[in-house]
Formats: sequence, C-alpha cells, structure tokens
Amino acid sequence: MEKLLVENIAPMIRASNTHLQTFAFTKVDMGEKPLRVMGVNVHTGQNKKQILLDLTISYVGDVHIDVEVKKFFCKAGVKGMQLHGVLRVILEPLIGDMPIVGALTMFFIRRPTLDINWTGMTNLLDIPGLSSLSDSMIMDSIAAFLVLPNRLLVPLVPNLHDVAQLRSPLPRGIVRVHLREARDLQSKDKYVKGLIEGKSDPYALVRVGTQVFTSQVIDESLNPAWNETYEFVVHEVPGQELEVEVFDKDPDQDDFLGRMKLDFGEVLKARVLEEWFPLQDSGRGQLHLRLEWLTLLSDASKLEQVLQRNRGISSKPEAPSAAILVVYLDRAQELPLKKPGKEPNPMVQLSVQDVTRESRVVYNTSSPVWDDAFRFFLQDPANQDIDIQVKDDTRQTSLGSLSVRLSRLLSAEDLTLDQWFQLENSGPGSRIYMKLVMRILFLDAPEVCNTPQPCAPGQLDGETSTFAGSSVDMPPRPSRASPDAQFGTESVIRIHLLEAENLIAKDNFMGGMIRGKSDPYAKVRLGGQSFRSHVVKEELSPRWNEVYEVVVNEIPGQEVEFEIYDKDIDKDDFLGRCKIALKRVLSSRFIDEWLPLEDVKSGRLHVRLECLAPTPNSAELEQVLMVNSLTQTQRSAELSSALLSVFLDRAADLPLRKGSKPPCPYVSLSVRNVSYKSKTATSTSEPIWDEGFSFLVKRPHVESLELQVKDEGGQGLGSLSLPLTQLLAAETLTLDRWFPLSRAGPGSQVLLRVQLGILVSQHSGAEPRSAPSAGEEAESPPGGSEPELYVGEDGEPGAAGPAQELRQRLTHVDSNSELVEGPLGQLQLTVWYHMDERKLVVIVHSCRKLRASSKDIPDPYVSLILLPDKNRVTKRKTTVRKRTLNPEFNERFEWELPPEEATRRRLEACVKNSVSFMSREKEPLGKVHLDLSQMDLAQVKAQWHNLKENRSSS
Repeated sequence: MEKLLVENIAPMIRASNTHLQTFAFTKVDMGEKPLRVMGVNVHTGQNKKQILLDLTISYVGDVHIDVEVKKFFCKAGVKGMQLHGVLRVILEPLIGDMPIVGALTMFFIRRPTLDINWTGMTNLLDIPGLSSLSDSMIMDSIAAFLVLPNRLLVPLVPNLHDVAQLRSPLPRGIVRVHLREARDLQSKDKYVKGLIEGKSDPYALVRVGTQVFTSQVIDESLNPAWNETYEFVVHEVPGQELEVEVFDKDPDQDDFLGRMKLDFGEVLKARVLEEWFPLQDSGRGQLHLRLEWLTLLSDASKLEQVLQRNRGISSKPEAPSAAILVVYLDRAQELPLKKPGKEPNPMVQLSVQDVTRESRVVYNTSSPVWDDAFRFFLQDPANQDIDIQVKDDTRQTSLGSLSVRLSRLLSAEDLTLDQWFQLENSGPGSRIYMKLVMRILFLDAPEVCNTPQPCAPGQLDGETSTFAGSSVDMPPRPSRASPDAQFGTESVIRIHLLEAENLIAKDNFMGGMIRGKSDPYAKVRLGGQSFRSHVVKEELSPRWNEVYEVVVNEIPGQEVEFEIYDKDIDKDDFLGRCKIALKRVLSSRFIDEWLPLEDVKSGRLHVRLECLAPTPNSAELEQVLMVNSLTQTQRSAELSSALLSVFLDRAADLPLRKGSKPPCPYVSLSVRNVSYKSKTATSTSEPIWDEGFSFLVKRPHVESLELQVKDEGGQGLGSLSLPLTQLLAAETLTLDRWFPLSRAGPGSQVLLRVQLGILVSQHSGAEPRSAPSAGEEAESPPGGSEPELYVGEDGEPGAAGPAQELRQRLTHVDSNSELVEGPLGQLQLTVWYHMDERKLVVIVHSCRKLRASSKDIPDPYVSLILLPDKNRVTKRKTTVRKRTLNPEFNERFEWELPPEEATRRRLEACVKNSVSFMSREKEPLGKVHLDLSQMDLAQVKAQWHNLKENRSSS
C-alpha cells in the first residue's frame, strides 16, 4: 500500500495542481485493523484463460498517513479511513506450473465509497490556489486510481509476457451515448430572496468509472437540449454502469438537479436503447438518452458501411468514431546516446491527429522496456496516421521518430501489426517494438423508429407490447452472437508417445543379487489434462506407440510434461521426467525428438508433438478421416478430425417457473461423451451467458451437438440437437444465429455461434506424392489421375531416416473408379500387413448406395471375420450408423498374425442392418469375401468392393 501511495497516487496529486508539486507522503502506517471480505463470488471470465473473483470488501481502518507540501511548510494527515465496494480480482494468465496463476489484476468496476478522516485539512486549503479544492475532490482522485479503466497489475512470475495487454486488454465494446435533452427540471435560481422564482442553467456530467465528460451549459432553461455525443470504453458487462448527473451552474457552488444510473448489460442486451429516464434524488425531471452498443470487429469488411452511417450523424463535440486503435508499446533497442557514454532517459509520445499520449520515462538505458498501452478513437482509419516520437525525458532531445499509415492495418490479418519498426532520424540499429490492434466499431442493430407503440427488447417479429416510459420502439434482439477476440483461436496438440530406451532397471531379485528389468509406463500432462500409457512388462526399451490430443490456448508458461514410472505391487518407482515448453510446439508446429530423462542416471524418451490449427474447409475432411484411420495406433482412441467451437451468447423467452417466477437457467452442452456446463444466470427468462466451449470431434458426419437448458432445480427449459452435418454444409463451416428450442415455450430461443475446423495434419506420414524428377516418367494410376498418398513404413507420422525412406502407396479410389457398381451397393476397405508390428490391419471406411430391403432406412454396421476361423477371437464389428444408405465408419481393426499365416486367411466383411433389440436377427445387406493370398498386403490401398448376396463370393 505504501508503494501504491508513494509511486502512483502521489504523482497524480502533484500533477493535479501547480501548487501541489512538492506534495509527498511522509508517513504511511496502515494500522492493525484488517480489511474484511464480506462475500466472494467466483466465476469464469469471457474465456477459459481467466478466473474472476468479486470481493465485497469493507475496510474501517486505523490508518495514520502524514502528507506534506514542502513549498508552503504545510502538513496534514489522515487518521482513520473507510472503504466499501466490490473489488474484482482477475486471475490471469493461468499457467501450467506453480503458482498456477501468472498475475493478479485488481480494480473496482464501480466507484467505491471512500471516507477519509483528515487532520490539518484547513492548513492544506490555505495554500494559494487550493481554496476551491474540496475534500471530495481529493477522495475522487484517490478512489479513481483503482476504478476502470485503471487496473492494478501484480505479476506473480518473472518474465511475464504481454504485461501491457493484461493491464489494458481490448475492450468488450464501445457505448455511444447521445445526450439529447432534459425536461421538467427543478428551478434553482431565485431572486428577491426567493420571492421570484427563476429557472436554472443546467449542464450534465456523464461518467463511466473514471471516464468523464461535461456538457455545455444551457442558460435559463428547465427543458434544455444538448444534443451531444460521447463514446465510452466498456470492459465488464454486466457490471460497469453509466452515471449522468445534472447540475445548475452557479458562480459559487453548483446545485444538484438529479442523477440516473444504468448498467451496460441492459445496453448490450438491447443493442440500441432510447428512453426518457427519470432523474433520481431530485423529486422531478427526466433525461432523454440514446445508447448504442458498438461491437468490435476484427475485419474491415463493414468499414465503408460504418463510415456511411457516421456521415449521417450530427455529432458534437466530436465526430463519431469508426474504429478504435490500441497501441501496445513494448520496447526499443539501440537508441542513440545523449552524449558519448551517457545513456538517455527515453519516453514516447504517440499522436493521432490532435490527440497525444505519453509513456512513462525509463531511466538510464538505450534499450528501454515500457509495457504501456494507449487507446485512440479513429474517425477515418483509412486516411489517418499514428506519429511516434521517442524523446529524452526533457522532451527536447529527439531519439527517433516514426509515422505509420493506419491503412496498413486494414489489410493486415486480424487488423493487427505485431512487429519491430525501424526508427527514423535515429541510430542505424534503432528500432521500436509495438503491437497495433484496430477494431471496427459496428452497430449491429436496425435504426430505432419513433412510434407510439414501442416493442420490448427481444420480441419476435409481429408481436406488440407497451414499454413504460419509452417514446420509441425498442430494437429486436441482436441477430448475431458477440464472442470475444479469443473465441475460436484454440489449437489441438497431438502428442505421440512413441518409445523409450536405456531405462533404469528397478526390479531386482534375491536381495539385489539378480538384476531384473522394469515394467515402465508413462504419465503425460498438458493444459490441466493427464494421460497414462499402458504398462510394458519387463522392458528397458519399451515401445508404447500411443497418441493423445489436447485443446490448448496460447497461455504463457504451459509445458508438456512426461514422467516415467516402473509399475510395482506396492509403490511405483520413478524412472525419470522430461518436458517441452508449449510455446515451442505452437511456434514450430512439429517436434520429433529424443528427450533425455531428468533426475535419473540414464534413459531417454522419444516423442512427437504436432500443433493442428483448425481449417474451415470441409473438402479436407474425407482425406483427414482416411489418414487418421491409417495412422491410428491400436492402443489409442480414435483420432479427432475436427474441432468444434461453441459460443453460448444468450437465450430469450424461456418458460417461467411455477408461480410465474423467472428461472435461474444454465446450459449443458455435450458432444458424444464429453459435456460442459455453463454458469447459472440469476432469476431471468432472458439470460446472457457469454461463454465459449470446445469439443474434439471424431466423425462430424454422424455426431451432433446436444444442448439442454435447465433451471437450477433441474427442471428442463428447452433443448436443441444440432447435427454437425449442418455445419459441414454452411459457409466457412459456421452458423451464427438464433436456434429455436424444443420442449420449451413457443418463442424460446438460444443465440449461438458454432464453428467447425478441420484438423489437417501436415506430418501424418501420408502426404501427396511428389512430382517425378527430370527424366523420370510419371506413373498413371489405373482409371484416371486420382491423388495418391504415401504412408511411412512404420505407420507413424513424420517418418524420417534411411529406414523410413521406403514408402507404401495409398491410392484413393473414388467414384470415378473403373469398378462397376453392383445392385447391393459397395464397401470401401483398406487391407494391409504391418510388418513392424506383425499385424494384419483392416480399415472399414464407408459404404455407398446400399439397398434397403424394406421401406425403412437401415441402421448399418460391418461385421468382419477371418476365415476359416469363425470363433469370437477373430470377429470384429464397427459401430452402428443410424438411418443411412451411405454410412461413414473409418474404423481400424487389427489381428496379431505372422505374415505367412495372414496370407492363408480369407476376410469376410458382411454389411448388416441392426434391427430392433426385440429380435436377435441381424438383416444382411451384402457381403464381401477377400482371399488374402491373392492380395499384395504390402500395398496400402483403399478400394471399393461390390457387395454380393450371402450365398455368393467375390
């Protein structure tokens, strides 16, 4: 606290008045009475990278703080202080190691109540120029230090990345406030000792936290019209609020005429809100405001639409903004010296048009680190520049300059430039690192029309209702969800745990006289998830060949951790550990290494890690499914082919509880056997959740998103089943709209943004065949020029080295194949022998054009058996696909057989209809017989086969 007062608050007070330039804290004693936390509310933030704590705090302290203004030999102090309010603490970023949290960010969303017991205040106010300085003004300057958008950041780990972005994150939105007019205000101006009543000279104070604007004064009017516009940065919704206070301007002390407050959650919900608001604490008067929620867009496609709309707005004192620019000022390098051998004290001035911001001063260095952030509103970003001046702290000596055309950001990815910039008029190596982020300010709502019968927010088209106190139509609910910039940016890390060698032998016999081996297994941890491999018995060079998948965000400090243990009856023995920084995997995209084991004498571990970025291209899906089925290992779960990202925005018109009470709704979302639960909204049929979720998807063709809206007591409020095939057919594999809920009220809906990304591996070991070199003749496959893939000899991704140079051909035989379609349909199979693992491998890909033997569409599956054996040991079968004539399976099956035994077998694949559980009969749809002695089992080839009747053979 002493550091906060001395380093932050004291400079603010010194800068507030020229007579306070020698102000200082001479004693800071916080006393013995502790701060009391009256309540804690814990919830997740806008994304999974943070945890929010709302602390209701009450501090009645016996503090003793002395202050002094040396210039006037004046001393004053504080004996006792009270502070009451809600302090938000953000735990962010979440990291993969102790202390789990990288930093704490603290602030008050709303101004706290602060009461200070001053001593010697009379002496302080006797200083020339301070007679107008009130107790409340001093308290305002102190209280505002921790009120949004100001934040106090406390790093908990060294070398914390993106400090400026934690201290000044991108806003949630911008609210444009149109201060229209007021009516029926109180008359405060009296004449002839109150015998004659005059009018008032009203002006308005418009405040959001520490962002404050003051309107012009309208002389002698009880119905003033201001018609002014202000724009506010909003971070926390719901939570932050608009406060407007109206005063009567007087020569001595201004008279209070009333105030209104409104939480911005109401504006976000309505998008456009225009009303006459009654003034509180005054007894009379109303205030006419129009509030617009401006969404931040990360692409420039709607910029011209925004500019065209802004041209039609008559705004004062400033023109409406079309975009916001956030500048993250990181560092500079090799700045010129002031004098030979004397380091400069650099600071930076940033200017956009007539608005200039200044960074802090970093002393005695030519390579300063600022970690500052600055915001600018832009009226025409295509024709504006940002000017950078690096100066010595005297502001007289220039150390370099730079001008950046903001039109560069309009063509940049995500409207962002994150790079080094060369400084002009500086040293040859002088440069500055900045991240420039632009966001377009888009009003996602139709114009509000003036009608005598306004409709309530969220109403369906055609409905009418009366909204009390409003002279305008309330706008309909938003047409699109509004996720934050981090939504949909996750990646998938595919971890291949391959093998280890030279492990320590832990199993000893006869008191250690006979040395045995170990029974090793591995533990893998990443992003809060952990996996455990199978145990390899009596082996010091085990081969696991397992694959794990984890959805990750770019949270600093995360690591992929591996630990090896020897399985024992009592306590497992430690065989070593190793780890790889996640940041390295994300940047290199693929790592294939032998890692030395730490904390042990010997041993190393062979792993492969691949970062898969979701791609919105459904054309890749078939090849991904094919490659996944080929590279999947026997002991690993089926590989994921896509990542599903779901942003749960809000719901509308949910049914009420019994007794007409609004519910406390939450949402359960699931895909396959993975489910998540949203936070619970409090007593509302129009909840806003603003939460994102991610699901790994194996087979998008047959899976669906299941959503259940429930009351906190368990009562169902509605449900939604969304087949992922709808996403595959959508543009950019994205749906962003209202979805009607079933088993709910007639107008119950939920607003979702659902997007699918295909996980294309660039190192799967199956890759396009390279073009023949000069002089080579290209070999054409039969039946046309189908694309070919190659699979590594070991069946593993990223095969390299002389032994792996041998490639096996995988030919995609598509619908243009020379095979003539049979009347029962076709079955696509890949059959080959894995020589390294000494296994026969069969992949059941799909069927097409099956023939239904009855009016009902069948529920097909495929049964496999190796003849001549017909016992359970050799039987395999796929999962059942519901109601389809073109099922997709992509399932892999293996049999451990020596190669000579495999060539003596016949494979029987029978497609069957899974009929009712009341009957044990499985209706056959067709069969394929393959004589393995007649096949080249060294060639990995996906082929279509015509289905035959049961009595026939192929």
